[in-house]
Amino acid sequence: MTRLHTILAATDLSAAARLACERAVRLASACDARLELQHVVNTGALDSLRLLFASQPDDLQQRLLDEAREELRSLLAELHDGLSGSANLHLGIGNVVNEITLQADALDADLLVLGAHGSSLVRDLIVGSTTERVLRRTGRPLLVVRRPAPRGYRQVLIPVDFSARSLKAIEVARRLAPKAALVLLHTFEVPFEGRLRHAGVSEQELAALRASAQREGETRMAELIARAGLPAAALHSLVLYGDPSVQILEHERLQGSELIVIGKRGQNSLEDLLLGSVTKHILSQAQSDVLVI
Repeated sequence: MTRLHTILAATDLSAAARLACERAVRLASACDARLELQHVVNTGALDSLRLLFASQPDDLQQRLLDEAREELRSLLAELHDGLSGSANLHLGIGNVVNEITLQADALDADLLVLGAHGSSLVRDLIVGSTTERVLRRTGRPLLVVRRPAPRGYRQVLIPVDFSARSLKAIEVARRLAPKAALVLLHTFEVPFEGRLRHAGVSEQELAALRASAQREGETRMAELIARAGLPAAALHSLVLYGDPSVQILEHERLQGSELIVIGKRGQNSLEDLLLGSVTKHILSQAQSDVLVI
């Protein structure tokens, strides 16, 4: 199992985004990875600010950059006690989404870390937000942080669909949280169940279809665990009937999962053009941190 080498945490220097930086520091230390800390001054915000000045100071942009640089240095100094290795700072001007994805590519970052809320970098997890736009643009794992990071993750929930994405999700989860208990969750529904019922298919026949899907899911779960090379003592697996979003969030609530690791895309071509609908729902509703693969 390969380790993490480079973690890029992007921050807007807000209090909420600080949680993401703290988690990035903890992960970098635990994984012996290099930490890269980035702040982007949005050109759109700069242009709006210039409009407010009747007579714009010649050095306005430079003054703002210098102030941001000092804030970034202060943040790193405050976080330094939790960091066992080195860290680099990156300050730039431009489109926030472009700058984050370009920096991640330039560094060949193994992991991107963003806050779930912030004053401008990550405002809300809705269509058009910075987080979602970064997720659309990057093929790299992205960790969305909501919770404080007093310790490493102890329980990780991984929804699986038995595709190659599921194996990748398990691999990355083990790299981020090697000591955590893993819960693999597969949910299933009978296709067109409502239409079948309307067409006269009996409840007994529908129950038999659900039982068959349950057995198939359990068989494929066992195959996935074997392919992933997971020790039985380190995980718990569930195959449940019902809506995926509902089951994932219900399990998170009942079991106190600290991290959900979920695939970026859905299973059809339309969802492949966007974020999968289940992934978007989990991002907006989960209480825990969410790692999108």
